[in-house]
Amino acid sequence: MPRTRSLAWSELKIGVLTIVAITIAATAIFLLTGARGFAWERYSLKARFPNVAGLDPGSPVRIGGVEYGSVKAVDLVGEEVEVTFEVNKKLRDRITTGSTAVIGSVSLLGQGAVDISPSTRGTPIPDWGYVPTGRPAAQLSDVATQASQGIDEITKLLQDVRAGRGTVGKLMTDDQLYVEFQRMAANLNEVSRAIRDGRGTIGRLINDPQAAAALDASMQNIEELTRKINAGNGSLGKLVNDEAFARSLTGATTNLQTITDRLNRGEGTVGKLMTDKELFDRFNSLTNRLDELVAKLNEGQGTMGQLLKDRQLYENMNKVMTELSSLVAEIKKDPKKYLNLKMSIF
Repeated sequence: MPRTRSLAWSELKIGVLTIVAITIAATAIFLLTGARGFAWERYSLKARFPNVAGLDPGSPVRIGGVEYGSVKAVDLVGEEVEVTFEVNKKLRDRITTGSTAVIGSVSLLGQGAVDISPSTRGTPIPDWGYVPTGRPAAQLSDVATQASQGIDEITKLLQDVRAGRGTVGKLMTDDQLYVEFQRMAANLNEVSRAIRDGRGTIGRLINDPQAAAALDASMQNIEELTRKINAGNGSLGKLVNDEAFARSLTGATTNLQTITDRLNRGEGTVGKLMTDKELFDRFNSLTNRLDELVAKLNEGQGTMGQLLKDRQLYENMNKVMTELSSLVAEIKKDPKKYLNLKMSIF
């Protein structure tokens, strides 16, 4: 009997140790997996990328920068790479159609990770659904490639400069252009020296106290003139500040508007001429007939036309008028000679 009780206690100790070991192991696994959760607490999603350099099964999946899952498979599908991963189910409402997945990195050594932006907009993505992908962040290799391209561009630029191409290249290789720059620099120095010595308008303005005083006096005069205008002094001041003049100007504008409205309504002679089509046609017909009459006169038609165009007729009429004037003058001198009346009675 005592031996039997000893064996039962030994078995009990082994069972307790086993339970403790399992509990420690489960706790360790839970701590190592972090927020990923147990298998029954995760669900699977997919995403497709053009390149997943550095991404392997087991790589972390981060949501908002916090690790909540891991990559399960990386497969090449057509021209893209399909990545299958698992995340914690408690984030289902934050992984929606408004989220984007990109390839990130865990360290500078190139270890990859899937970064998903959390979003409450849109609808949650179901199990085995595809997360929309976004533009991947620049990788170290991309930076190196861009740096290499920049170095190539700088090398080409230096080669162009050495070959004398471009403005900088000509400046460095063309002796004539260098001489022109030297001449321009010398001219600038001469101008600066002339200004410093007080020559020219700018030099006098800078170095001559009288010129500065005259400029200051002019500015004071302008300021005084402006003050007077603002105070309403003088004709210009009254024009700017006189309310009566403003009212008169407003009245004139109103009258002009009234006249314009009357013309548009066809009131008055000018208004009827502007709006009455029959009157306009009559006036247009009159001007046409006048143009026709002037044209006939210019062509010498009719008595008036011949008088304008026929030189001989003009001279004859001028001669008749001259002789008639002479006759009238003779009659005035001696009317008895020309006005002799005889009366006889039968």
